Amino acid sequence: MNVIAQHRPKVSPERDPSTLSNYYNFKVHHTTLAFEVDWEKRILHGSSTIELEATTNVSEIHLDTSFLDFGSAAINGENAQFKFGEQGILGSVLQIVCGSEIPLGTKFSLELKWNTTEKCTALQFLDKNATDGKREPYFFSQCQAIHARSLLPCFDTPAVKSPYTFSVKSSLPALMSGRPAGVEGNKYKFEQPIPIPSYLVAIASGDITKLPIGPRSHVYSEPSRVGACQHEFEHDMENFLQEAENLVFPYEWDQYDALVLPSSFPYGGMENPNASFVTPTLISGDRQNVDVIAHELAHSWSGNLVTNCSWEHFWLNEGWTVYLERRIQAAIHGDATRHFSAIIGWSDLENSIKAMGDNAGRYSTLVQDLKDRSDPDDAFSTVPYEKGFNLLFLIEKKVGGTKVFDPFIPYYFNKFKYSSLDTYQFIDTLYDFFKDHKKQLDEIDWESWLYKPGMPPVKPEFDTTMVDQCYNLADKWVNAVKKGEDLSSIFRPSDIEVFTANQSVVFLDTLASFNKLDNFQWKDHQDALHVIDQVYSAYSNSSNAEVLFRWFVLQVGGENRKFYDRLGQWLGTVGRMKFVRPGYRLLDTVDHELAVKYFHQFESGYHPICRAMVKKDLGL
Repeated sequence: MNVIAQHRPKVSPERDPSTLSNYYNFKVHHTTLAFEVDWEKRILHGSSTIELEATTNVSEIHLDTSFLDFGSAAINGENAQFKFGEQGILGSVLQIVCGSEIPLGTKFSLELKWNTTEKCTALQFLDKNATDGKREPYFFSQCQAIHARSLLPCFDTPAVKSPYTFSVKSSLPALMSGRPAGVEGNKYKFEQPIPIPSYLVAIASGDITKLPIGPRSHVYSEPSRVGACQHEFEHDMENFLQEAENLVFPYEWDQYDALVLPSSFPYGGMENPNASFVTPTLISGDRQNVDVIAHELAHSWSGNLVTNCSWEHFWLNEGWTVYLERRIQAAIHGDATRHFSAIIGWSDLENSIKAMGDNAGRYSTLVQDLKDRSDPDDAFSTVPYEKGFNLLFLIEKKVGGTKVFDPFIPYYFNKFKYSSLDTYQFIDTLYDFFKDHKKQLDEIDWESWLYKPGMPPVKPEFDTTMVDQCYNLADKWVNAVKKGEDLSSIFRPSDIEVFTANQSVVFLDTLASFNKLDNFQWKDHQDALHVIDQVYSAYSNSSNAEVLFRWFVLQVGGENRKFYDRLGQWLGTVGRMKFVRPGYRLLDTVDHELAVKYFHQFESGYHPICRAMVKKDLGL
């Protein structure tokens, strides 16, 4: 453990370098947060009362802000003087001067008023034509990692957690990251009795309705989509909850709901408590992308209940969440599914680290170093998810498998629930729990796992049963094409009938990857692409975005003109940047004018961030 000692801070949990606040001088007992939506100006009017206790003698309160139009501050009802620091990467510190020194142990209230501005990085307003129903405007927040400071003045660090009372006045239905507590006129109220960090404060408002998807779950979305959302999630939601509870302990947040955002939502999902915000590309009709919900649900324990103390230790959130998500999958679908998902994750990790280029040395370590006060968003990647998962998977194997490891899971989450921790506390807890397995734990190369860049020092042995089926079928196709064999007599629709959507993704990815070989290009074998289309017509008609996108990569990448316009039209139905950006780049490689035509046709429906990125991609 000497290696860990070299990196260990003087006090755990380690202080967060990504906040300008003096959070370590206070304990937050409760926060009352109220918003009023100004749809015309596309801003929120905000006010809050924070119940604080001084943990040392203090004369100033420093809060994080970023581009806020600040109004007033008061301590116990008395106006307080304040000033701002310069705006930088981490925002601008708000320094509130206490009239006289506040002694250690004193409880007091801090009242604040402000408005957001058009530079608010946490809020995304959509015109009604950028929504699916096209009836009303819409907005939603995304505060992770450090964007909460552009929404409200706060201790914007995962080290600080507070219970909340939320309210929002809006002319349209609204949702926040708490338990619904009633509506008075146009005022929507919510309670969050479980302490949460600032990055989990979430708000959305628009043409939103809901339907049940389980005894303690609802799905929210625009009315035009809500029935399809209900069908997608109702079969699995309660099963996910029960399997997660079997692994850890009972769900503490009362309701688990999901808000499916408009198609222009450019991201995948966010684990906001009580209401995960998710991409509409999960709504595929085949219930095959619903495991993303298992991931967001798992965050109810790892991240939301037990939280990394800073973004340097982000792997504690995401590595644990991926681990729990895959254990939920295994409980429902069998352990081979967990291994299949882990194999895909390992490949994603390799690609992610490769794509980092010169930054791999800095951003591919498990424990990050953000002490130069750089933007934690720059450090976000697949690394904390997959490298973190693989470390936990290795620990599981070292101590003797799931039966031995499983009692540690509720022990760990019980020990740290409602609090935030660093990697050193995790390792101390691990060694303390597994005293009889110290020798096996000492075999782990902690130095390489935690602090060295690049891939993990050990590649786990995965069960390759499910992935081998995909590779074998892809190899069979390419070998038959190369030999000039009669493809129609060899291949049948039944080849892929038993494939899960994820297996289809791997199969199609593998077929497309043969384009990178020196001696093989699909554009030289377009007759084979036509046969693939005839035999596997299910792919051409798939409503699963993950599968259909890979189908386009294969067919358009092979210059099968039949699919150029189909890809262009499909890009008008999705807004998730995971598909939109590479989709236009793909079309651009075969027909620049067609790519530009479709982009101009659909650009008003894309999120502004997505729109700007695609313009760059197409050189517009």
